[in-house]
Amino acid sequence: MQSLDRIGQAPYVKAVTSRKGQTHDRPSASHWNTVKLIGNILLDISTFFVLLIPILADAIGRLFRKAEKKSIVGQTALVTGGANGLGRDLCLQLASAGCHVAVVDLDESNGKQTTADIRRLGVKAHFFKADVSSYEAVVALRTAVSQKLGPVDILINNAGVLPLMSLREGTPNDLRKVIEINLLSHLWMLRTFLNDMIERKRGHIVAIASITSYLPAERIIAYVASKYGVRGLMGSFASELHAEGLDDVIKTTTVYPCFIKTRHELMEALSQMRIKHRVPIMESHTVARAIVGAILYNKSIVFLPKVIGPFAWIYENLPSPVAHLAKRCFLRTSIPNVMVDTKRDEPAFR
Repeated sequence: MQSLDRIGQAPYVKAVTSRKGQTHDRPSASHWNTVKLIGNILLDISTFFVLLIPILADAIGRLFRKAEKKSIVGQTALVTGGANGLGRDLCLQLASAGCHVAVVDLDESNGKQTTADIRRLGVKAHFFKADVSSYEAVVALRTAVSQKLGPVDILINNAGVLPLMSLREGTPNDLRKVIEINLLSHLWMLRTFLNDMIERKRGHIVAIASITSYLPAERIIAYVASKYGVRGLMGSFASELHAEGLDDVIKTTTVYPCFIKTRHELMEALSQMRIKHRVPIMESHTVARAIVGAILYNKSIVFLPKVIGPFAWIYENLPSPVAHLAKRCFLRTSIPNVMVDTKRDEPAFR
């Protein structure tokens, strides 16, 4: 593969095309190619429906049998953004399920407190201060976690920021940090920790996305872009695991939550927008319990609350005018410009 460091330097080589008039000179060949194309399509469709039968049979069977619950007792879980909010509750829920926990965050004070609370549940826990938006820091984190707790079995990419900031607000560095923390950190963590899971033939990777991965809202453009990126990343990653025959040993779960009651600033912002009582707002411990349950039952996609899933799919496929009308009717508000000072260093909620 050409190095991306040489973009624009390597000569452009145009793809070879057929000679002018070649198709008109050989109409019979063109017709034969069309017949072959149609034949291949019909064969592919027939093959698809034949192979679909056992999948449908298995799906119907699962409706009548109890889902199998796996054990994660003694496994090592790593949670990014684990010092506060949802991350902290995820750490405590995993510890209650018998996991040893690596708490990763930049907030050292609350990270150490979370670690102490986990140890009271009778499992091992260590706090690791790391900036997961840095690839070098993530590589160093893997080494440190391996030395303290051993290889990671369950990886939860939870760290994120939610800035009420549009494209023309904040600084260029603010926009870059949103993408680095909310999306690039997922890539670095997957790239760094996946090989250990492949070698051990065991692993579960959880990505905390957002309902905005399906319902894009105004004035949080960088955030929405990052969460759409997480959705695409996990979909492509799961497909690659299947193509390589690894999806039986390495599971993935992508979570699409609505608002979670974490920071006071977020609740105040929702009140200012006059939508606090018009959207689902869940307690972080409830969300954490649902996510750990999804791990135990190998659920690949989780909407929280569950009822939002069908509405998200419908909304995503509505024509734009109808989607705008639905948002205006149900939310009855728009997100205001709350970031007046474009030079703020910390425009985000965690």
